[in-house]
Amino acid sequence: MPDRSTPRSEPLTLAAFQGWVRDRYYKTDSAHGTPATFLWFVEEVGELATALHGDDQTNKQEEFADVLAWLCTLANINGVDLESAVRAKYLTGPGPSGHK
Repeated sequence: MPDRSTPRSEPLTLAAFQGWVRDRYYKTDSAHGTPATFLWFVEEVGELATALHGDDQTNKQEEFADVLAWLCTLANINGVDLESAVRAKYLTGPGPSGHK
């Protein structure tokens, strides 16, 4: 397994984080499959929604991190490179006129 650790003082790229998630969780999450993994993702989005209604900044940060981790897992088990997808959709060409 490659070393995907990033010192806290260095910037963390989306690709590096997705790779870390893949290295750590791919075997178990791919065995669960997309439908079950998507349900875990939706549960985390619900927890984020609840956190957003409160004033606990630490909880909000944790829930945002959980949502990102589960999104990376979904991308990994479906063969999607998130960094490439974001670059293609948002960072090339004239730019989107809004989120779709």
